[in-house]
Amino acid sequence: MRTFVRNNALSLFFLVIFLAALIGQTFAGWAQFNDSQTASGMAEISLGRYLRSADFAVDVTENWQSEYLQFLLYILATVFFVQKGSPESPAHGGMGTDKEQKLGRYTQDDSPAWAKAGGVRTSIFSWSLTIVMGTIFLVSWLAQSIAGWAAFNETRLQDRLDAISWGAYLHNPDFWARTLQNWQSEFLAVGSMAVLAIYLRQRGSAESKAVGESHSSTGAEGG
Repeated sequence: MRTFVRNNALSLFFLVIFLAALIGQTFAGWAQFNDSQTASGMAEISLGRYLRSADFAVDVTENWQSEYLQFLLYILATVFFVQKGSPESPAHGGMGTDKEQKLGRYTQDDSPAWAKAGGVRTSIFSWSLTIVMGTIFLVSWLAQSIAGWAAFNETRLQDRLDAISWGAYLHNPDFWARTLQNWQSEFLAVGSMAVLAIYLRQRGSAESKAVGESHSSTGAEGG
């Protein structure tokens, strides 16, 4: 068990703080929702009902979709664009040679099976990270749109207004306000990381250059 924890400490750390944040968001959101209910003269709801509500679903999924979009774009951008001096950037843009990617005759004994297979399977595996991240983003964004639509219509019905269709909601400012307020913060954070890592260091981090590495060194990591 000790070896398992040590070898998976990074993923376990983020899993624990993710669950802690999700639980915290759940109780804070429930309290906020009930405060709004009370202010509107309506009855409070139970935690279980809040967890099944459109309000909870949209609050969660609108953050998930933006996070996965952030990493999806970052993965793709670092293939084609270079930022001189950043460890977050490849030294040279492009897909890399078969030798650099350990493909074809350059595969090793412990290379993944689909990397050795060639043809369509290797092509799919070569883009598998982007495919999965993109799929999670699209599913999360779809879930956000549906949950946001339901929550938006609940508010309209409380105000004695007619509900709107899902298609109409996709053109509504509420949907795009929820979406873009998350996107802009993610894009700012990633861009800042790429630039700040040129000049600043964190000793021991793979996301930073070695402390004594030149500012102009591109793609070098501290390890």
